[in-house]
Amino acid sequence: MATGTDTRAASPGGAQGLAQAWLRRGWLAWVLLPVAVCFGLLSGLRRWLYRVGLLKPVPVGVPVVVVGNLIAGGAGKTPTVMAVVSLLRSDGYRPGVISRGYGRDADEVVDVQPSTDVKHCGDEPLLMRLRLKCPVVVGRDRVAAGRELLRLHPEVDIVVSDDGLQHLRLARDAQVLVFDQRGAGNGWPLPAGPLREPLPRSVPARSVVLYNADSASTALPGCIARRSFAGAVSLQGWRAGERASAEALHALSARPLVATAGMAHPQRFFDMLSKANLSFTPLPLPDHFDYATLPWPEGTPDVVLTEKDAIKLDPQRMGTTRVWVVPLDFHPGADFDRALLALLPSPSNRTNHGHTTS
Repeated sequence: MATGTDTRAASPGGAQGLAQAWLRRGWLAWVLLPVAVCFGLLSGLRRWLYRVGLLKPVPVGVPVVVVGNLIAGGAGKTPTVMAVVSLLRSDGYRPGVISRGYGRDADEVVDVQPSTDVKHCGDEPLLMRLRLKCPVVVGRDRVAAGRELLRLHPEVDIVVSDDGLQHLRLARDAQVLVFDQRGAGNGWPLPAGPLREPLPRSVPARSVVLYNADSASTALPGCIARRSFAGAVSLQGWRAGERASAEALHALSARPLVATAGMAHPQRFFDMLSKANLSFTPLPLPDHFDYATLPWPEGTPDVVLTEKDAIKLDPQRMGTTRVWVVPLDFHPGADFDRALLALLPSPSNRTNHGHTTS
């Protein structure tokens, strides 16, 4: 039985190799540097046009919080969005979420329902719709998605954008910059490095930095998120809305497991399973893996996976395999909560909100 640290044999290959290359300035990064310089100049020009006012952000009519990252690949935006929505609710807001819906098979704006096919909306938007029980609308154009969200759900009084940090056309009141343990990688822009835009020397205006890591991975001051598993629950129980339990997670420690994760950086999930004292064979998969074919060997007794994977699995397809979902318990912390709420209108100013832009 392999340990949670041995993922090389099952690694998805090209994407993981490029992600590793982005951590240093090796030969591949140098080969791609001329293209990266062109990308950096074009994206810099676009940011400059917005900064001097030749292009203007478009407000949607209510406050907007954008959750995004400067580095390509998953850094923890989805759990951050869910934590932000929970925070806003506790402060009296009625939030809704907009997202691009990465990996879906169409570009039109879609109002995500619990019954929406994951192929039409993307895995993360459907997961947020089920977990948060709040309106979620997907669309490539974030302004169009935001306006459709407010048209269909007029009770919404604040919009949280899942990703969209570089979607400068969408005006925003606050930004959450999410980093993981990679920090800024090798510090170069795409495709020679992982940066979508340069790492700023200081925290941008109206922004909060959150590290989805054990410690700060850049020089920017920010908050450290606390991550753990909420427990475990069977796939069928998870689909029925049952809560994960610590007892079920502990019981899995006595079983040989296959652990699978269709995410950008599956090692993060495997490391957490190891810390939970589970013995498993790791099965990393490409990000947004569709599970059209079950990836584990037929007859596998027990499989453990993330909610992002579970959203694409029908319990009726599992045969004799017991599939267990381990939801993430993600807490940005009280300092993050205070910093973000300080950027938003106070309760007395929420009616007829005068939208600000960054």
